[in-house]
Amino acid sequence: MSAATTPLRRPRRRVNWGLILTYAVAILVTLTMLTPIVWMLSASLKLDRDVFAFPIEWIPAEPRWRNYIDIWTKIPLALFVWNTTKLTVIVTLLQLFTSSFAAYAFAKLRFPYRNALFLAYIATIAMPWQVYMVPQFLLMREFGLNNTHLALICLQAFTAFGVFLMRQFYMSIPDELCEAARIDGMSEYGIWWRIMLPLSMPALSTLTIFTFVNTWNDFLGPLIYLTKTELKTIQIGIRMFVTQYTQEYGLIMAASVVSLIPVLIVFLALQRFFVEGIASTGIKG
Repeated sequence: MSAATTPLRRPRRRVNWGLILTYAVAILVTLTMLTPIVWMLSASLKLDRDVFAFPIEWIPAEPRWRNYIDIWTKIPLALFVWNTTKLTVIVTLLQLFTSSFAAYAFAKLRFPYRNALFLAYIATIAMPWQVYMVPQFLLMREFGLNNTHLALICLQAFTAFGVFLMRQFYMSIPDELCEAARIDGMSEYGIWWRIMLPLSMPALSTLTIFTFVNTWNDFLGPLIYLTKTELKTIQIGIRMFVTQYTQEYGLIMAASVVSLIPVLIVFLALQRFFVEGIASTGIKG
């Protein structure tokens, strides 16, 4: 056989074991995190006696869709959803405003002890809420704000984490842009509103997700400050399915699924900005 007719051998591709291991670990972690959610969905369609049956019946033979009807009739769940939505939207908007406003001052303005004040403010992140929980409660009681949504709104309108997140993003924006706007006669408020905010959509979206999730899922705050049924939130309402002698696990899981839907909607709507916002906040500091 001549050299011209000799078939060419293709070089063997090397198996990238590192890449395979990375994908295997990623799949394993994903399945581990999704398992509780899948179990919650499955349990929401079962009777109480079948929730903890073993082996687990992931797809119920006879799904009990009535659980999703009973959760609206056994407790005023619609009212609780409205209260939670109102609190979450107001707190999220306030945190976006206060955090972006304060972050602009710490990032782009020059004033005495700026860095010291910023470090002192950010240091409060390390202090657990349980440390100052009682003084806050006594303060709200002195103001006559017990059993009002205003107490929770006032306490959650400011966040050191939000200021840190927004400041780190603002630091990545060139100072020359602000200087040019000042030369053109624009005020600091105008620079913040017309330049900084439009450029900081990724950071604002990231802060929106964090604030929305934390406020929506807050349990201890409403438990302490709200005792009237007409003021309670959905997280406190889910606890109402726990009676004196039994716990209605099917209804608890069904209500938990309903409470998870708004969080998923917000995350899916803002996810394209989420990674960009997290990455860009650490560019310059």
